[in-house]
Amino acid sequence: MGMFSESVDVVCAPSGQPLELNWAGRHYTVCAEPVRWYERRQWWAEERRAPLGSGPGLVDHEIWRVQVRRADSPDQESLTLDLTRHVGSGRWRLLRIHDALLPSRKPESA
Repeated sequence: MGMFSESVDVVCAPSGQPLELNWAGRHYTVCAEPVRWYERRQWWAEERRAPLGSGPGLVDHEIWRVQVRRADSPDQESLTLDLTRHVGSGRWRLLRIHDALLPSRKPESA
């Protein structure tokens, strides 16, 4: 699993659930029911101050685990990604790429 933070463009349903995303110049569609949860942020390391009344999104941030397939290659194996949405700006970031569903590599012969 790789962990990093990279900007992605996400198209959502009216409920806020991710449906499609553009990442690294490629278009992906969500191919399984996404899962949402919240993780605790280290807001004190990211923010200078906690503005009065800024509770939502300050302590916890929303994470979505999605399985996606390239829109132009629907027969390709899916990728599992973790995405987060910044509450204030609405911007999405790719946090993790889970390699469990990537094609396995053949072991090199000794």
